[in-house]
Amino acid sequence: MNLILFEPAELSRPVPLSDPRAVHILKVLRRKPDEPFDAGIVDGPKGRAAYHALTPSGLELRFVPETPAPHPEQIRLLIGLPRPQTARKILQEATSIGVGSIHFVQTSRGDPAYARSTLWSSGEYRRHLISGTEQAFTTRLPLVIHGLPLAEALAGLSDAPSRLALDNYEAVSRLIDAPLDGLPAVLAIGPERGWAKPERDLLRATGFRLADLGPRVLRSETAAVAGLAILRARFGL
Repeated sequence: MNLILFEPAELSRPVPLSDPRAVHILKVLRRKPDEPFDAGIVDGPKGRAAYHALTPSGLELRFVPETPAPHPEQIRLLIGLPRPQTARKILQEATSIGVGSIHFVQTSRGDPAYARSTLWSSGEYRRHLISGTEQAFTTRLPLVIHGLPLAEALAGLSDAPSRLALDNYEAVSRLIDAPLDGLPAVLAIGPERGWAKPERDLLRATGFRLADLGPRVLRSETAAVAGLAILRARFGL
């Protein structure tokens, strides 16, 4: 953990000693009472925290904010709903790189059962967002929407002037060279079996340029990391 995040309500009660954050503070950081460590509030300020008491109930913390909550990131990721184990990697890695929202959409080549995974129904996905946010030493979690049809998700992203979709079959340029029209931007990545032709047609009809990352075929999670890194670099982020 580069930064330890807490929900706002958690600072008003002890952090249980079994909580991974308490274990990290005591066993990894080896903090003594009143020795500060980097901390933040989810979607809120970043600052320094310390525990002033260690009781059977847990660590009693004090938090001093130092910097305000960051603005939401201006690049949005739209991706065909993958297998849960792949989605977990994307949630953490995309969050760590920096993305304002992640839209996991239903596609014709995706398995509808993926949307019923306990990853989503149990709220587990939020844990992966927090892990990626802590890694990045920031506090802002991306918005996550899952299970919408592609057309409905695209309608909700119509305010983005730069729209690019990765595709290995009908790309007209490399992502690194594709024209950009300013922020916010959307990067669309197909499901693990790629976009179907009607989906490519829909993407083009809604202003997306088809681009690729080169001749090599990448896993969804690798394409997401590479694509977001390229776009962030091109926008100077």
